[in-house]
Amino acid sequence: MRLSHVPARTRAVFDDPNLVSHGGLVPVMALAERAGLPDLLAEHIRPGGGCGVNAPAKVGCLVAGMAAGADSIEDMGLLRHGAMDVLFGGVRAPSTLGSHLRSYGWGNVLQLEKGGRELLARLSRQAPLLPGAGVLAFVDVDSTQKRVYGHKKEGARSGDTKIQGKYVLVRGLNALIGAVSTPLAAPVVAAARLRGGNAPSSRGAASLITQAVRTARGCGCGGTVIVRMDSAYYAAAAAAAIPEDTWTAIKYPQAIWDDQLGCWVSDAEVAETSYAAFTSKKDKDLHVTARLIVRRVRDKARTAPGQGELFPAWRYHAVFTDSPFQTLQAEEQHRGHAVIEQLLADHGDGPLAHLPSGKFTASTNGPACSKPPAGHPPQRPDQPRPGPHPKPPGQPALIPRTSTPDKPQNSQRQGKHTLKALTVQKPAT
Repeated sequence: MRLSHVPARTRAVFDDPNLVSHGGLVPVMALAERAGLPDLLAEHIRPGGGCGVNAPAKVGCLVAGMAAGADSIEDMGLLRHGAMDVLFGGVRAPSTLGSHLRSYGWGNVLQLEKGGRELLARLSRQAPLLPGAGVLAFVDVDSTQKRVYGHKKEGARSGDTKIQGKYVLVRGLNALIGAVSTPLAAPVVAAARLRGGNAPSSRGAASLITQAVRTARGCGCGGTVIVRMDSAYYAAAAAAAIPEDTWTAIKYPQAIWDDQLGCWVSDAEVAETSYAAFTSKKDKDLHVTARLIVRRVRDKARTAPGQGELFPAWRYHAVFTDSPFQTLQAEEQHRGHAVIEQLLADHGDGPLAHLPSGKFTASTNGPACSKPPAGHPPQRPDQPRPGPHPKPPGQPALIPRTSTPDKPQNSQRQGKHTLKALTVQKPAT
C-alpha cells in the first residue's frame, strides 16, 4: 500500500463532527468547576489591556488543554477538534490564548499562582487528593533547567544541569517546583515558579517552601510535614569521621540499576552523626546543629581476571535533617524524594515542554497553570523504586504508595448543557 500523494501534501485532520477527541476532560473540568475554578479566577486575576478580558474562560482553556496533553499554544487547538466545541462551552482559539498570556504582568502571575494554591486546597476537600495527610506529609522541592532557543527570549541564561550523569551548561530557563505527597498519595504541585536560566538552586527557595507548606496545611496536612530537597554539597569530612562499627547494613529488596556504573546496586550501609551547618554565617542564630544521616553504597570494582579487590570503595549520600523518625526510617523517607524527579519529567513533557514566548511573564504562566487538575500526573507503574528495608524491632512500618487513576481517555459525545467559562455540557436526564 502506498500514499496517494507525496508526504508534503499529506495531512491528517481530526474533523469528525460526531466524535470527542478528549472525552476524559468531562470529569476533570466538572471537578474543577465544583471546586470553584471559574470563581477563583474571576476573583484574583485581572490582567490589563484588551487581551486580558474574560480571564476565567481563557485560563480554563489553558488548564483543560494541559490536562489533555497540550504542551504549546498551538496544541491548544485540540480543544476545538471534532465535537469538543459542542461538549464544552467558552472554547477560545490558540491565538487568543497566546495574546492573553502575553498581557500578563508580574502582579498577574502572582494572582494566578494564588488562585492555583487555593484551587488545590478546595480540590482536597472535593476529592481524596492526599489521603493520610493528617498523619504524615512530604513537601519536595527541586529545580529543573529547560533548554530554550532564540536570542531575544527574556530570562534565557546558561545554567548548570545534569545530563547522563554529567554537569553541563545549558542555555534556558529554570523552574523551581514544590510538590506535596503522602505515603498513600502521588505528588501534586503546590507551588511553581519560573526563574532565569542562571538562577542558583537557593534563589527564591525559602519563599516557595513557605508557600508550599501553607498550601499543604490548607489541603489538610495537619500532622507532621517533612520538607525534602537536594543539597549541592555535603560534609565529606564528617561522613569520613564516622566510626566503622556504627554503620548498619541494609539491603534493598529491589535492586537499582545504576547507569553510570552499568550494574545493579543492592547493598548499602547507614550511619548517623551530628553536624553543625551554616557556621560560615556571622549571625550565630543561623547556625543549625541537627542530624547528619549518611548512606554509603558499595562501588562495584572492576578488577582484572584473577585479581581481587584491594579495598572496598563507597559512594556517600548524606541527609541533613531534624526528622523525629528513627535513623533507618528517616533515611528511607529521604530516598522517597526521588518522586519529585518523576514530577519534573512529567512537566518537562507537558507544561514545560515548550516555552515559546519571548516575554518572560507569558512563559511563567505555564508552571503557574500546571496545578491540579492539569498538574496531577499518575504514578508510573513501570518505574522501579527501592522497596522498604527490614525495620528494627519496635520501629513502625511505612504504608506503601498506591497508584492514581489513568489519564483521560476518548469517548463519545454526551449531550449539551452550557455552564460559565470553559464548562462541561452535561447530558440531559
